[in-house]
Amino acid sequence: MKKLLTVFFILFQSSYNFGFAQTYVISNVNIVSMENNQVLKNQSIIVDDGKILEIVPMTDPFDFDGNQIIDGKGSYVYPGLAEFHSHIPVAQNGDSQLQEEAMWLYLANGVLHVRGMIGHPSHLDLKARIVNGEIAGPRLFLSGPSFSGGSVSTPEQAAQMVRDEKTAGYDHLKLHPGLSMDEFMAISKTAKELDIPFGGHVSLEVGLEASLKNGYKSIEHMDGYIEAMIPDYSRVLDPEIAGPFTMLLVDEVDLSILPELVDLTLENKVWMAPTLTLFDRFFGWKPAEEYRNAPEMKYMSAQQIQSWINAKTPYEEKGILTEEYVQPYLDFRNKLFMTLHNAGVPMILASDSPQVFNVPGFSIHHEIDLMSKAGMSNFEILKTGSVNAAKYFDQENEWGMIKVGMSADFVLVENNPLEDLNTMKKPVMVVMNGKVYDRIELEKQLNRIEANHKR
Repeated sequence: MKKLLTVFFILFQSSYNFGFAQTYVISNVNIVSMENNQVLKNQSIIVDDGKILEIVPMTDPFDFDGNQIIDGKGSYVYPGLAEFHSHIPVAQNGDSQLQEEAMWLYLANGVLHVRGMIGHPSHLDLKARIVNGEIAGPRLFLSGPSFSGGSVSTPEQAAQMVRDEKTAGYDHLKLHPGLSMDEFMAISKTAKELDIPFGGHVSLEVGLEASLKNGYKSIEHMDGYIEAMIPDYSRVLDPEIAGPFTMLLVDEVDLSILPELVDLTLENKVWMAPTLTLFDRFFGWKPAEEYRNAPEMKYMSAQQIQSWINAKTPYEEKGILTEEYVQPYLDFRNKLFMTLHNAGVPMILASDSPQVFNVPGFSIHHEIDLMSKAGMSNFEILKTGSVNAAKYFDQENEWGMIKVGMSADFVLVENNPLEDLNTMKKPVMVVMNGKVYDRIELEKQLNRIEANHKR
């Protein structure tokens, strides 16, 4: 035991300083590779220069000295999860504290791949610092500043905005509501010419059908589907009648339209980022104040938590967020989620963090819980956060599975996540691009973040 702790310490010290050993072994593990739904029992993973060099059974001999071997103690290993709808904090006046804290919150929860969905130039700096090894963090895929009724004024300006974001180095475009059809088409045409993916909300003037047919890579929040099934679209356009995300009109949905929308989604190869937890928490009927002291809120500032309470309270005061209104809406969203999934629409794991009561990293586990309750299998849930996330950016040969030649991005937990989803809430160890972070280091960083926001 003393020798094992020494090994952890040696590897950890070097990894934390980003000068980690070029080659090492994690032995005595069971691997959920995500190539299929089988578990490879009693294996060793050999990591070299940040990649998986070899996977060998424990019965096969290998030649490594003790300082290069970590005993996995029979833990289970799976590819790191994704958060594919993140609102990465913005560095204020060069202060990147909240950004760096968010990165550690993701790592501590086994979230190793993050798609930012509201961009800022400071995010590009953050990504560069992670890539260069200056700070710890997941692999980032960044959307630029959003396209919305507030940021877009003409089709020409919208097209230029696409060109500017591509030149700046963003990986993705994010669309918010309020775009006219002409503005949307200018964004679509230019994005296709520059080969930069885009997705987001569905503007009411554009509608779901045009969004699906004209290049959306992902629909966020399953937006637009309810609206597309309301026979009297004029009611959708009135926010007082429709409520947030058309919540108040769910009983007017014509389900006979859904098969056509599902076919259209499949035909155009559009992905779905459901963000079930956003609606469960932001638009759910549990009072805002009850979230103030939820366990993970200790990693957020009092100001941030209050802003979330302030965002939800007006809906409560209007009487919108009652169980009578909300539960049928959440039930319908679960049904829509499973209908799309069962039809073969590819899903990506996304929780919209940090957003109303969704703390980075922790909210992914809330999302996983809700996906499971909706009826998705454990294997398919893991797939949304690994294989699917990699495929979204055409990087399925680089990460997303535990496979020889892929990046060493994986998580060790006590139990088999194919049988126990809760085990993923407390990683024993996280390996990101070959860098090793054990539970001691993850707890140290969580404690530091909590201390920063003591109240």
